[in-house]
Amino acid sequence: MKVLANDGLSNSGINELKSAGFDVITDKVEQDSLIDYINSNNIEVILVRSATQVRKDIIDQCSSLKIIGRGGVGMDNIDVDYAREKGLLVINTPAASSQSVAELVMAHLFNISRFVYDSNRNMPVDGHNSFKGLKKKYAKGKELRGKTLGVIGFGRIGQFTAKYALGNGMKILAYDPFIPEAELTIEIGDKSVEIAIKTTSLNELLAQADYISLHVPMPANKKPVITKAEFDIMKDGVMIVNAARGGVIDEDDLINAVNNGKVAAAALDVFVGEPTPRTDVLALDNTSFTPHIGAATSEAQDRIGTELADKIKDFYQK
Repeated sequence: MKVLANDGLSNSGINELKSAGFDVITDKVEQDSLIDYINSNNIEVILVRSATQVRKDIIDQCSSLKIIGRGGVGMDNIDVDYAREKGLLVINTPAASSQSVAELVMAHLFNISRFVYDSNRNMPVDGHNSFKGLKKKYAKGKELRGKTLGVIGFGRIGQFTAKYALGNGMKILAYDPFIPEAELTIEIGDKSVEIAIKTTSLNELLAQADYISLHVPMPANKKPVITKAEFDIMKDGVMIVNAARGGVIDEDDLINAVNNGKVAAAALDVFVGEPTPRTDVLALDNTSFTPHIGAATSEAQDRIGTELADKIKDFYQK
């Protein structure tokens, strides 16, 4: 029983699979060589993250495959419905990375509120001779406490983000057409506090939020969730974070919104065209960037690895 972890797998996941008798291969196989590699090595399970795509060609031409696993939440790089129609098991790890993504969102919120992204670029270059000028440039930061965070998509990651934001004294507006209300448990010291959040309409969120964080999959119709129409509803000077999927914000409209001041600052962990984001997006002023690292913590990777291993073992035991 051979498992190809083409985009890597944590040691915890590898060890759990090996102890159950699986042969785990962590070679990185290029996309155009995958079909030949899977067939020549009789691979039964392929595990991917966001880098490798598992499309119809692989599903049709690799008869040995039984399981396609995604280490993470979104599965837009896998033809999920088609694979399931062909009898393959398709699995992901929706709960494993929620906390890590939420913490990155909070890091970006602090980052863009206090100009840390820009200060980190300019201090090594000009800090020795323009210290006072830079100090003045970054003198109008904002506190998160008391501000309203709009959370678009109120599943696991959205709820984890809301809990962190509440802990920092922010107010929460949440939008999710599938979740009318959520009960959040916030652990503070050795105590737990229960807070009920009722979701609202998207337009109300857009109009009232000081900050907005997106936690939605790429829609099936491939149309962005945030376009010029949505930016027009937002407050002037809104700040926005996207750690969901590249493309849920129209990047042309985002560029315009940042350049005309509608968006005071943005933070992006995901991009259209990964792993080659648009250079005009990366050149944006007032924007903090990370290279799709929402789930890139050792703790999250351990949880992802063990969750995938458990699901694979369950399949073979049945």
